[in-house]
Amino acid sequence: MTWSEGLLGFAAGLLISVVTAPVGVSGAVFLLPVQVSLLGVPSPAVTPTNLLYNVVAGPGALLRHRGSGQLRGPLARLLIAGAVPGVVAGAAVRVFAVPGPQVFRLFVAALLLPLGLWLCARTLRPARPAGTADVRGGAGEPEPGEPRLGEPSPAEPPSGQPSPRVTTLLAAVVGVAGGIYGIGGGSLLGPILVGRGMPVARVAPAALACTFVTSVVGAATYALLALTTPGTVAPDWPLGIACGLGGLAGGYLGARLQPRLPETGLRLLLGVMATGIGLLYAVQGLG
Repeated sequence: MTWSEGLLGFAAGLLISVVTAPVGVSGAVFLLPVQVSLLGVPSPAVTPTNLLYNVVAGPGALLRHRGSGQLRGPLARLLIAGAVPGVVAGAAVRVFAVPGPQVFRLFVAALLLPLGLWLCARTLRPARPAGTADVRGGAGEPEPGEPRLGEPSPAEPPSGQPSPRVTTLLAAVVGVAGGIYGIGGGSLLGPILVGRGMPVARVAPAALACTFVTSVVGAATYALLALTTPGTVAPDWPLGIACGLGGLAGGYLGARLQPRLPETGLRLLLGVMATGIGLLYAVQGLG
C-alpha cells in the first residue's frame, strides 16, 4: 500500500461512515466499489478487508450508542445469535465454493432495489394504522394489564414486525451473505427491519453491534483460512486499517447526528441508500 492509497482509503472511510452511521448501515457496502475500482484490492481479499474496516471503524458509532441500552438489548442478541454462525459459513463458501462476484451483485440488486423503493414509498406515503379507534361504545378504560384496542399484546411483537424466531433466521441468512462478500450484516438487516416497522433508534445500534461482532468473527475466520489455503485470502491489513481509522472518526460523528434528525428523514435516507446500492450492484453485475 502506498501513501496515496492509504490517504484515499482513510478519506473514503471517513466520508462513507459519516453518511451511513446514523441509519445503522455498515460503510463497507459503499467501500467495496472503492476498493475494487480505485484501490485494486484482489478477490477474495476484498471481503476480509471490508470486514477489517468494520472491526476498526465500528467502535466509533458504538461509542455514541453506549447509553441507549440497545447494544446489549434483546434485538442485538437475536441478530448476533443468528449472524455469527452465518458469517463463518459464508467465509467458507467464499473461499471454497463461490463462483464469483457478479452473481452475488445481481442478487443484492434484486433484494435491495425493490426494498429501497418500497421503503421510500412507505415513508413518503405511510399506511394508516388500523384499529386505533376505540369502538367499544364507551366501555371505559381496559382492565389493568389488558392492552388497549389497537395495541399489540406484550407477549407479541407489534403488528408487522418479525417474530424473534424469524429475526434470528433472517440474521443467519444475512450473516452468510456478509461472510461471503464482507458487506456487514447490518447493511441488509437495517433496511429490512426498519421496513417491517421497527423504529430506527432501536434498529441502528443493534444492527451496528451485529455488524461489529460478525466482522470480528469473519475476519478471524479468513485469517485462519489463509494459513492453509492458497491465493489472496487474507485481508489487506494496512489498507483495511487505514479505511477503518477514517470510518472510526466518521462513525462517531455520524452517530451524533442521529438524535438531531427526524425518523421520517432517517427512513427516507435508508431507502435511498438501499436503492442506490441496488442500482450500483445491478450495473456492476450486468457490466
